[in-house]
Amino acid sequence: MTEISTGGSKAAKGASALAPRILELVASGQASSRAELAGLLGAAASTVSLAVSQLVERGLIAEEGTQPSTGGRPRKVLRLGGADGFAVAADLGGRHARVGVVLPGGGLTNVSTVPFAIADGPEAALPRLAETLQALAEDHGRGRLRGVGLSLPGPVDVASGTVVMPSRMPGWNRFPIIDWLQERFGVPAAADNDANCMAVGEHTVRPAEHRQSIMVKIGSAIGAGVIADGRLFRGATGAAGEITHIRVDGGADTPCSCGNTGCLETVASGAALVRILRERGAQVDRLEDVVRLATHGDPEATRAVRKAGDYLGQVLATNVNFFNPDAVYLGGILSTLEPFVAAVRSQLYESCHPLVTEHLTIERVSLSADAGLVGAGQFALQRALADALREVGRTDLASDRLPSPATPGPRTTVGEQPCHDPAPPPTTR
Repeated sequence: MTEISTGGSKAAKGASALAPRILELVASGQASSRAELAGLLGAAASTVSLAVSQLVERGLIAEEGTQPSTGGRPRKVLRLGGADGFAVAADLGGRHARVGVVLPGGGLTNVSTVPFAIADGPEAALPRLAETLQALAEDHGRGRLRGVGLSLPGPVDVASGTVVMPSRMPGWNRFPIIDWLQERFGVPAAADNDANCMAVGEHTVRPAEHRQSIMVKIGSAIGAGVIADGRLFRGATGAAGEITHIRVDGGADTPCSCGNTGCLETVASGAALVRILRERGAQVDRLEDVVRLATHGDPEATRAVRKAGDYLGQVLATNVNFFNPDAVYLGGILSTLEPFVAAVRSQLYESCHPLVTEHLTIERVSLSADAGLVGAGQFALQRALADALREVGRTDLASDRLPSPATPGPRTTVGEQPCHDPAPPPTTR
């Protein structure tokens, strides 16, 4: 089997450099022919053709059928090779986990919600989850399993594959979750913070022109994932999207877990809403109680939810003015409440420059509860693809470089910084 050359002719070097990006574009559906690749990459058709031929020869890309021609020779359709492979993934919560089979390109099947007690710690909770994922893999064809992915509700050091000082995951600190999964399943594994997974998952089904976006997950806590130029952006220390500890007007002296007072988390998170409504005499024990009351029009709950959306909108307005994204996506249980979403949208339109909001999309995630699941699966599949490239001599491909999307539908997503080569610092949510 011929390897992509890393030396020799200029064309061979160019083909070698283009190979990872070609895989991204084909996986995403943004390109399905050599001509489209050449146009998107701004590269010579001969160099693109050489790179595609080498990838086809290696089985990483397949060519089949033809596209309708608008003139000239009909074009063969490109797709990822080994498209019958899949990943199993889980999006972990405090008491439940969303599990499913994620297909190359972002397709999702066999989705269900299963009990998962994160407070039991990894030694007790993970084996039970693994049994569920193993059963999914067996049902779907264990021999075609390519990877395992987890979306976690805490800070993740994606380099070492560990959770770092999580506030709501007792016993998980520095547990080697990636190593554990790879030893258990015998395939590549990936794990990331839930907001990043949601950002990547939602990005797969959005229009190609949405290259810049902010995903905000609002549940018991608040987290955000940033897509910049079609790729997950982690920042210099892995903390990109850390909006929960920005201080807000009205936060007063309420203490925050970070040690400061008046952070967004203290006035707009689900945990804050439970506290606020309890102080007002409401019978609420958890966030679901708040949502139930607001859904049924309880005045105090509705007022508190609307105010939380207003606070989040204040913080987002600064970020939206600075970043100028195509879209702001809202996920998590609070995003199901229209008063909350309306308050965020109103604050953004009121506080942002008209040029920034002129074409800004502000809406709930289209994947709903499955966004994090899709993102975790895509990270796992891309890790498997990166390992395959390394086996044929490509040692410099980052394991979370997931392809950016084109048109809505099944596809893979893209990440900006390397997960493992070299190692980035830990995320902080």
